[in-house]
Amino acid sequence: MGRVQANRKKRAGHTPGDVFRAGRVLNTNTIRAFRRKVWKYFCSRGRTFSWRETRDPYAILVSEYMLQQTQVGRVEEKFPAFVARFPGAATLSAAPLREVLSAWQGLGYNRRAVALHRAAAILVDQYGGQVPADQEALLSLPGVGPSTAAGVLAFAFNQPVVLLETNIRRVYLHHFFLGRDPVPDREILPLVAATLDRKRPREWYWALMDLGSELRRLPENPNRRSPAYRPQSPFHGSDRQIRGRILRALLREGTLDHGGAADVAGCAPGRLNRILEGMEREGFLERTTDGGISIREGAGSRRKLSVTRPGTRTP
Repeated sequence: MGRVQANRKKRAGHTPGDVFRAGRVLNTNTIRAFRRKVWKYFCSRGRTFSWRETRDPYAILVSEYMLQQTQVGRVEEKFPAFVARFPGAATLSAAPLREVLSAWQGLGYNRRAVALHRAAAILVDQYGGQVPADQEALLSLPGVGPSTAAGVLAFAFNQPVVLLETNIRRVYLHHFFLGRDPVPDREILPLVAATLDRKRPREWYWALMDLGSELRRLPENPNRRSPAYRPQSPFHGSDRQIRGRILRALLREGTLDHGGAADVAGCAPGRLNRILEGMEREGFLERTTDGGISIREGAGSRRKLSVTRPGTRTP
C-alpha cells in the first residue's frame, strides 16, 4: 500500500487492515456487527442434521457429495442409512456399484454415487482408506470441486478455509450487495475471508448456511444477482428423467435387452443411444455378453452401446 493511500485511510479513521470493496470500507466494527447478526440467528434458529453430529471425515465427505444439488431434507432421510451400510471407504469401495446405486436412490443425480464409489477406491489405494486433510488431494477426487473440498476441510477438520456455496453466497449478496446486479464471486470471496470466524470455522459456516437457507424465503432470491445462479431445468421429459428410468429398471431387473431399454425410456432411438453412451462413459453401464446392458460391476466393456427397437435401424 502506498504511503499517500495509507495516510488517506488513516485520516478517514481506517487502518491498513481494512478491506475495501467497491469504494466502501469493511472495517473491524462492520465485521463484528455482521458476525453478531449471523451468530444471533444461529443461536436462536440454527438447524441440526445427522452429519453435523459426527467428526468422521469419511461420513462428512459422503454428506458433501449428497448435498450437491439436493435439498437437505432428502439427504437427512438417506444419509444415516447410507453410512450405516457403508461405514468407511474400504466398505464402500468393495461394494458392487449396483448396491451403492440402490442405496443412493431418492437423492437424484446418480452420477454423484458413481463418483463417490470411485473416490472411495482412491482413498483406499492412495490414502489408506482415510480422507486427506489437504485441499489439492481432495480436489483430485472424482466429483469434488472447490466447494466440496472446502466443506470437508471446514466441517471434518475445522480448518479456516474460504468456503462459498449457494446458501453462503445468498447471505453476502443480501447483506453487502443490495442493489448490485450482477455480483461475481470474485467480489464475494474477499468478504468471506475477511469475516470468517477463524476460531470456529465449522460452526461459522453452519450458521451462514442456516441463515442463507432462511433468506431463500425472500420475495426475490438474492442469488439471482449472481452470475453463478443457474435455475434448475424442468425434470419432466428431460434426459435426467430418462436416465433415472433406465437405472431403476436395471436395479430391478438386472439387465435390459434392446427392446426393454427402449420401452423403459420411451424416447426416440437416437436420443436413447446418446443417453446410454453417456451413461457408459460415466461408468454406470456396460454391455452384457448377449448384447444387452447392465450396471457396471467391473472395468466394463468400452464397446459402443446401440439400442434400437426391432425392425428399426440406427443411422
